[in-house]
Amino acid sequence: MAAASAEAVPAAAPPASRVVVLMQLDGAIGPAAADYVHRGLVLAAKENAQLAVLQIDTPGGLDTSMRAIIKDILASPVPVAAFVAPNGARAASAGTYILYASHVAAMAPASNLGAATPVAIGMPTPGRPEPKPPSSAEKNAEPAVDTLTAKRLADASAYIRSLAQLRGRNADWAEQAVRESVSLSAQEALQKRVVNLIARDVADLLMQVNGREVATERGTVRLATQRAQLLAFDADWRTRLLSVITEPSLALILLMVGIYGLLFEFSNPGFVLPGVVGAISLTLALFGLQMLPVNYAGLALILLGVAFLIAEAFLPAFGVLGLGGIAAFAIGAVLLIDSDAPGFGVPLWLVAAISAVSALFILVVAGVAAKSRRRPVANGISTLLGTTGELVEFSDGEGWAQIQGDYWRVTGAGDLHAGGKVRVSGVQGVVLQVAPDGQ
Repeated sequence: MAAASAEAVPAAAPPASRVVVLMQLDGAIGPAAADYVHRGLVLAAKENAQLAVLQIDTPGGLDTSMRAIIKDILASPVPVAAFVAPNGARAASAGTYILYASHVAAMAPASNLGAATPVAIGMPTPGRPEPKPPSSAEKNAEPAVDTLTAKRLADASAYIRSLAQLRGRNADWAEQAVRESVSLSAQEALQKRVVNLIARDVADLLMQVNGREVATERGTVRLATQRAQLLAFDADWRTRLLSVITEPSLALILLMVGIYGLLFEFSNPGFVLPGVVGAISLTLALFGLQMLPVNYAGLALILLGVAFLIAEAFLPAFGVLGLGGIAAFAIGAVLLIDSDAPGFGVPLWLVAAISAVSALFILVVAGVAAKSRRRPVANGISTLLGTTGELVEFSDGEGWAQIQGDYWRVTGAGDLHAGGKVRVSGVQGVVLQVAPDGQ
C-alpha cells in the first residue's frame, strides 16, 4: 500500500488501491470495545491506511476503556475519523470524549452527542442540578462528598478541554457538556465547531474529507479517500467473547455457576462434569471481572454469603446463617461493579433471582450431601454378604473359600465340598457363613 503523506500523495486522482479501515463501535464502551478499537488501529497501521473510520453509536461506558481508546487514537499514525452514524445514533458520555479525540469529527444528520458528565457510584445522576460544581462562595458549606464530585468534574472537564484544544474544536462547549450534561444535534454541533462536518453515510464522509490535511504522530497528512478501498474490520470471536464475559450480569452468573459446580463435585466426587463446568465457568468469570471496575468489598461479601449458605447446610444454625448468607450475597452483588456507567450495572431483579437460586441450590444439594455423610458406611467384611465364591477345602462343617480374590475361613452345612460354589449368607466376627450357591 502507498503511504498517505503530503509529499507522496497528490491532491486529486488518488490511486484506487488506497485503503480506509471501517470499525463499528456500537453499544456500551467496555474492555471488549477498547480491545476491538486497538486491534483495528493496528490493522490500519499495518495496511498503511489513508484513514480509520470509527462509526459510533453508544450511550457511554467505562472511563478506563474510554481512556484506553483515546490513547490509541492519539498515538495512531493513521488519522482517525469518528463518525456518529447512522441516523438516530448518539455519542453520549464516553462517546463525546472519543469524538473530541479523533482527528476528524463527523455526524449523520439525525444524530446527537453530549451528556458527558462522569458517573460513578455515589455521584448524582447526570442531568440533575447536583453535578454542577459548587461556587467559591458555597465551597465551605458543601459536605465532603460534593467536594469529591467537584474533583471528578474538574478532572473530566480538563481532560475533554485538552482534547478540544488539541484538535482545534469548541473547548467551552466541551466543558459545558461535562459540567451541565448538555447535548447537541448534528446541525448545532457543526455550528458550534464541535464537529468538522455532517455526512449522510461513510461514502459521503470519504468524499468530504478527501484532500483535508490532519496532524498525526507521523506529521501532517493530506487525506486521499475519494476512491479508497473500504476495508471493514468486523468484530471476531475474540471481541464477541470479551463482550459476553465482561457483561457484569453474565460475569456474576458465571461466578456462581463456577462455585456451585465445584461445590457439587467436592460433595460428590466422581461426577466429573460439574467440576469441569464449574472450573471453566469460574475461570471465565474471574477473567471477565479482572477487566471490570470491581468493588472487592462486594466480591468478598458474595463469597462470604456463599460460605454462610454452605455452613447452614452442615451446622444446626436454625436459619441464621442462611438468612445472613442471602443478605451478604445480595448486598455484595449490588456493590460488585464499581460503576454506574450505562450497560455496566447488575439489575436488582437478577440479584434477587440469583440469591433465591443460591439459597435453594446450596440448602438442597449441600443438605443431601450432609445427610449422605451421616448414613452408616457399609465397608469391611459386611460387604461380602450375598457374594459368591469357591470352596478350597471343607470338612466337618468348616473350611476355607476363595471369595472375591481373598481366602476366608468359612462355616456351613449342607452339600458343601471342595471345588463347590458357595454363597455368603452371614458373618460371625471374621468367619463367613456359607451355603451352596442356588439355595
